[in-house]
Amino acid sequence: MIKKLLTVSVTLALAFTGHAYAQGNSGAGKTKAAACAGCHGEDGNSMMPSFPKLAGQHQNYLAKQLQAFKSGTRNSPMMAPLAAGLDEQAIQEIATYYSANRIAGNPAPKLPDNDDEAPAKTDEQKKAELTALIAQGSDLYRNGDLSREVSACVACHGPFGEGNKPASFPALHSQHADYLIKSLTDFKSGARSNDPENMMHMIAGKMTDQQIQAVAYYISTMK
Repeated sequence: MIKKLLTVSVTLALAFTGHAYAQGNSGAGKTKAAACAGCHGEDGNSMMPSFPKLAGQHQNYLAKQLQAFKSGTRNSPMMAPLAAGLDEQAIQEIATYYSANRIAGNPAPKLPDNDDEAPAKTDEQKKAELTALIAQGSDLYRNGDLSREVSACVACHGPFGEGNKPASFPALHSQHADYLIKSLTDFKSGARSNDPENMMHMIAGKMTDQQIQAVAYYISTMK
């Protein structure tokens, strides 16, 4: 009986210590992430569509991206000098802080303004076009496009855009559409190539620009 009690006590002590360490990591990460707030928001919810939201993202994925920026395997003139000054402990603490926060939803998406030479569209036409675009994105996310050999996003990123933490596939739901479009376009062109087995380059390379826009708009509405 005493042996069992000692075992339980040790187990609880270790669990509490681990929880306290995680909290400490998150607290230290908040302080070290202060320089990131200008682009990514204080809690990781960027207000600028061209900068990604980091809140709620998997800790291991965030750490991997910071390591890639630091090593140069992911190219970014803006992020490289910031990541260069981070040691491994700081990277893990910042990633832990952002992963513990909740990602905020997006307002309803809007189509870009018409080109100057294109005829003006009515509100009803814009609404119908946006609805059709999001429906196309939903179908592509869930089913892919067999005719173009585009894999379904759901296979790696989950039915709700939650990603796959053990495989380091990122969560996508509620991400900015503009950032998603840029990311897919960079994967397509080869400007970004730090994903496992260059998988995203092979998928995005087969997508049309309209498909990229459609799936990005759809993902931005997922919660």
